[in-house]
Amino acid sequence: MDKLNLNGHLVGPGELPYVIAEIGANHNGDMNLARQLIDMAKSCGANAAKFQSWSTNSLISKAEYARNPEYKDKKKHFGSLEAMVEAYQLTKVQHRELSAYCRQVGIDFLSSGFSPEEIDMLEELKVPAFKIASMDINHLPLLKYVASKGKPVLLSTGMATLGEIERAIHILQGGKGVQVGLLHCISIYPPEFEDIHLRNMATLQQAFDLPVGFSDHSLGISIPLAAIALGACVIEKHFTLDKQMDGWDQAISADPVELRTIVQEGRNIFKALGSTVRTVSPEEYTKRKKFRRRIVAGQAMKKGEVVSESDFNFKRPGTGIHPDELDYLVGRKLNRDVHQDDELEWADFS
Repeated sequence: MDKLNLNGHLVGPGELPYVIAEIGANHNGDMNLARQLIDMAKSCGANAAKFQSWSTNSLISKAEYARNPEYKDKKKHFGSLEAMVEAYQLTKVQHRELSAYCRQVGIDFLSSGFSPEEIDMLEELKVPAFKIASMDINHLPLLKYVASKGKPVLLSTGMATLGEIERAIHILQGGKGVQVGLLHCISIYPPEFEDIHLRNMATLQQAFDLPVGFSDHSLGISIPLAAIALGACVIEKHFTLDKQMDGWDQAISADPVELRTIVQEGRNIFKALGSTVRTVSPEEYTKRKKFRRRIVAGQAMKKGEVVSESDFNFKRPGTGIHPDELDYLVGRKLNRDVHQDDELEWADFS
């Protein structure tokens, strides 16, 4: 399996999980808040700060705007759908500013592109990979355009059948040198636990022999950490400074404490997974000397006696003659008198 190379970060089996702080639209159109989110994502140890590149014209039809003039949930929404999209969209100038700020801070800048024009803009900004949202897995013209760029692609698979995923991969890999990574995803905000099906990651890896990660919309941190334990090489998690803020995705996002835990504990889980090869560490070999048992005299015995199995007991420490060597002692003669509980050595027997 080929690993992805994202700005020098290798992504795939055997590599630390690549953690994406999905800022999305959680900046609420405020560039100061966007920079604070980037700073905090970096502080928490995330590898990338990710945004979404869409405009009032590139994503939603006029008819859909007309159908959504207002919302009952004023915590997640204000005004009309069109008003929110206009307020939350990032201009080209803002994209350049945020990309430059990520470089300054030392974190990868990523964004989901939703049109050829936005893909061109992201290419100009030298993103390490294109991110394709789940909604566009059947947007074949966009996939073909992305493939023509020859850059790594992270493809979310929410709402998609295996056949649709296979077709998307085929199109993307038609581009010269395009590396593809898959993100298992459930496009419900938040999903029920029984609908997440983390074992689908193994299904995707077996079916397509590609690096597989997890794009998370669940509440809390247990599911992304479980995904790492099951081998996810990428974790994408919505990120906010405060879950109580107004906005689309604040409530289902990780806050700084949670993101830091995902990064740190995710690394610990990755290290703990280790190898499938059975090994005993040097530290465990040392521990064996204290924690295992050795053969001791079960009773007082005289020099010259022929010993039997019933003459022995087994106690710590694990130095000297080991219990699994008992058969080599039975039938031998003692070379000295021994007391009950004496630690026995090979030299004590003829």
